Amino acid sequence: MTTSTSERRPSRGAGPRPGRRGSEASGGETAGDGPGAPPPGAGRRVAVARGAGGARRRRRALVALGAAALLALTACTSRGEPEPAPTTPSPTVDLPAKQPPKPVPARWPLTGVAGEVQQRPAMSVKVENSAAARPQTGLEAADIVWEEMVEGGITRFNAVYHSVIPEEIGPIRSVRPMDAAISAPLHGLLVFSGGQPRFVQQMRGAGLQVLSHDEGAPGMHRVGFRRAPHNVYGNGPQLLGQADSDHSAPPSEQLAYAWDPARATAVLAGAPASSLRLAFPAAAPGWTWDAAADQGRGGPAGGWVRDEGGAAQASAAGTPIVATNVVVLRVQVVDTGTRDPAGNPVPETVLTGEGEAVVASGGKVVNARWSKPGAADPLALVDGAGKKVELVPGNTWIELVPTSGGNVSWQ
Repeated sequence: MTTSTSERRPSRGAGPRPGRRGSEASGGETAGDGPGAPPPGAGRRVAVARGAGGARRRRRALVALGAAALLALTACTSRGEPEPAPTTPSPTVDLPAKQPPKPVPARWPLTGVAGEVQQRPAMSVKVENSAAARPQTGLEAADIVWEEMVEGGITRFNAVYHSVIPEEIGPIRSVRPMDAAISAPLHGLLVFSGGQPRFVQQMRGAGLQVLSHDEGAPGMHRVGFRRAPHNVYGNGPQLLGQADSDHSAPPSEQLAYAWDPARATAVLAGAPASSLRLAFPAAAPGWTWDAAADQGRGGPAGGWVRDEGGAAQASAAGTPIVATNVVVLRVQVVDTGTRDPAGNPVPETVLTGEGEAVVASGGKVVNARWSKPGAADPLALVDGAGKKVELVPGNTWIELVPTSGGNVSWQ
């Protein structure tokens, strides 16, 4: 059986052939009526098919686009933050650890000797030096001893105690006007047996705490083995225990001390000397170098051993009087216009201003200069170049030798 062209159904999605379409149009048949027209609904099926194909293409495009975005996101996620560029570590250098500064050891202010400084004041005591007063008690324990000229050209001591406080000190005698300038820089106690009211007032005016036997101060008594007035003695701890709140602090350093004894001024720059001779109008003390002497202060061995007119001087306990340093100040001595009970003029050493000095340390002697602007100022010593003089750590004796009627020599 032969099937006409009008009955043949075109395959889905296929359009009419171009040749036949032209002949059919020329025959005057309307679309859909002629033998080559598609069946009813075929246009809609074609349109739907075309729409479905376009949708599929759009879905494929969207899927491709989503896949690309997913890949890009995955790539970004996998990379994360950009890794920093590798760096070459700096070489390390092991430097030695910085050592903390060594603590400066404490030193006793009046001797320069290292030690645990006690919180107590300095105590100056007037000690007699006449022939009737020798041998003295406790003199060897003083940190600094000042030898001053008094009536008749003899000498008397102002002995200063701080690092060592002896149980007994004496004989204790009266005060003199220069004791204010000697003891004022210490801001401590001044112990004596009495004195002219004007001189006693000078001591108080210098800011010192006065302990006078004549005023009944405790801690002093008379002994039976000596005659008056050479028999007043004091108990060191009892006297010191009377310090009030204004006079209880340790003194400041009064002289300069070398940390190394070998660097002391006289040791470095002085001339060797075996002895030092002094002359007062009526006294002739001397000092002889002894490299093995011990001054008992914990300082280096060696010291100047004292004599009186060539006779060795020792304490009542038999201990030789030894000084680590001997400092000689050339001073002016003036008349105070007053007299002692025996009618002798009372002299005063002028201890302000400046003058020549001699410093003996370590078996050597060097020339120097001294200065003291005011009574309350400490003594200052400088060498010929104006540099501060440094002493050997230990005890020191300071000799106030008059420029008129006095002398100093060494050999």
